[in-house]
Amino acid sequence: MMVLMKTLQVILALAVLILFHELGHFLWAKLFRIRVDKFFLFFDAGGVKLFSTRMPWFVKLVPAAARWETEYGIGWLPLGGYCKIAGMVDESMDTESLKGEPQPWEFRTKPAWQRLLVMSGGVLNNFLLAVLLFCGILAIWGDNYLPNQYAVYVNGLGEMMGFRSGDRILRYDDFEPTDFLNLQSDLARRQVSEVQVLRGADTLMLYMDGSLLGEVVNTPGVFDVALPFVVDSLMPTSLNLDAGLAKGDRIVAVADTPTPYLQDAQKILRARPGEELPVTVLRGGDSLAFSLQVDSLGLLGIYPRQIAFEHRSYSIAQSIPAGCALAWNSVTGYLRDLRLVATPSTGAYKSVGSFIAIGQVFPSSWNWHQFLYIMALLSIMLGVMNLLPIPALDGGHIVFCLYEMLTGRKPGDRFLMVAQLIGMALLLLLMFLAFGNDIARIIH
Repeated sequence: MMVLMKTLQVILALAVLILFHELGHFLWAKLFRIRVDKFFLFFDAGGVKLFSTRMPWFVKLVPAAARWETEYGIGWLPLGGYCKIAGMVDESMDTESLKGEPQPWEFRTKPAWQRLLVMSGGVLNNFLLAVLLFCGILAIWGDNYLPNQYAVYVNGLGEMMGFRSGDRILRYDDFEPTDFLNLQSDLARRQVSEVQVLRGADTLMLYMDGSLLGEVVNTPGVFDVALPFVVDSLMPTSLNLDAGLAKGDRIVAVADTPTPYLQDAQKILRARPGEELPVTVLRGGDSLAFSLQVDSLGLLGIYPRQIAFEHRSYSIAQSIPAGCALAWNSVTGYLRDLRLVATPSTGAYKSVGSFIAIGQVFPSSWNWHQFLYIMALLSIMLGVMNLLPIPALDGGHIVFCLYEMLTGRKPGDRFLMVAQLIGMALLLLLMFLAFGNDIARIIH
């Protein structure tokens, strides 16, 4: 059931994003009176279509469809979609339509600035959709964030980089992080070389090894919140209900081993399920000794005191600039991600994923807030990816239009065909990398 729910969310999100993207090309083409032959969600590879307005049963149902200039449909291969614009070299590789005399309704006969807007329409729509989603999310749910005022609890990779549990991160180079949950991603994205930390009463400067940034991308949990093990309450089924613990007690040692943080205690407890262990507790200024029972899951049956997230609410008017800022930050963050991926020495290319990886980020049960937020991020990703200057992508066509506008020379159809083939080959290699990474993650 969980896999089905994630799959449905991926398909729905991609369908909306693809339709919105292709609609951008479609509307600009129609505005400039360019004929659009086909508008398809997903690819009808091999001519196989799940639905088409040219199907006999649909024409019978809607006779006017036979006169429609554009064929609308749904293909069977959910790897994208397309808007086939007359007189344009695109992924359909339809060279026959380019052999005749150029017609006034064709893409190739229009001024370069009009062609530029047609090719930019999909990306513009993706960014617009992300802004609208972010504005709506902030207006309805507001924003929860964790201020960067907590010490970090680090894993082995964090220790290798020089961090210690209990450090408080103050600065990355000349950037001051404000959101604790972004500490790990900011460290990698910004390719930080110097980190200023507060360790006890001392301020230290740590120098980062750039070769480890790829591992930061691929290793979850480099920074966790260093939580003292403070008792909030006991579970109704706890084996230690009558042990004498009180709210506010802080557990500082388990089995005669100091446990300054909750994570330290958890490691000991998980290794000794079913045992009765001596525990040292601080209550006010007193140090007390208890004997607590560990259950079969390695737990004491205690609800620890949790960290406090901060909440910001937005009116509709306030959500507009805040949504635009959030979209801009997402764009710049994703551009930094791409820079990491394009730097082989970081190993960040190992984090590239396909639809399998996308499916894993969706929740296992329906949640409108998370679904819309993930869809906004995917819309940003789709927009940025399509801006890359690869011929098979919108960015490649945009580069050719800009070249023509600057030089007055239009690239020939043969050149565009060859460039399109090269671009499609590059995209296939990227797709193989993404699927290969996902399969490797599943195996490991």
